[in-house]
Amino acid sequence: MGAAAARKGAELISKTLKEKGSASIILATGASQFEMLGELVKAEVDWSKVTVFHLDEYIGIPDTHPASFRKYLKERFADLVSPAAFYAIDGETDPEGTCTRLGAIIGKQAIDVAFVGIGENAHLAFNDPPADFDTTEPFIVVELDEACRRQQLGEGWFPSLQAVPVKAISMSVRQILKSKAIICTVPDARKAEAVRKAVEGEVSPEAPASILQGHPFTWLYLDRESSSLLRV
Repeated sequence: MGAAAARKGAELISKTLKEKGSASIILATGASQFEMLGELVKAEVDWSKVTVFHLDEYIGIPDTHPASFRKYLKERFADLVSPAAFYAIDGETDPEGTCTRLGAIIGKQAIDVAFVGIGENAHLAFNDPPADFDTTEPFIVVELDEACRRQQLGEGWFPSLQAVPVKAISMSVRQILKSKAIICTVPDARKAEAVRKAVEGEVSPEAPASILQGHPFTWLYLDRESSSLLRV
């Protein structure tokens, strides 16, 4: 599943590079992206022509923290392929200023491929339910709900629920939807109900990932467990 998602993403990036000489992408993090990223860095892509944006980050933890998503992407991607630029989200100081700065940068880019996942509560990036489908700001400060924080605890990133931050910086839903193509990778049985809501439920802020139903070029990669509650 992760390998298939990486192949499709690499194909789309390479096609873009042939057409216009450069590409811009968005990368997600978390346990759901381990396999996909592990395969993506092996792809025959000229990463020196690819600009990378970071999807979300906790507020208040340093980039040395085991749960830091900028640490995750630096170690698992940026340090391995040396992209043209890597715009990591710094949630440690001045979150509002970070949102403004990165928003100005991404606002000048056409995003070619976004690699995303779906949370156990059907969140998209850190846009927990009820997600803001209306804001036009590219990056926003959000509060993490308990289900989201319990997911981070369950994946082993933090020693206790109290240690999981309650706020984060997230790319907004509208900004994600601006991507020309979206690769969504969702493994594990614990995501099955969220997948059902996202794929077969109504499009609703209560199931943020359901908004992907309206994106014309989204590829959804599931395994047997995560797809187990789908009717088809």
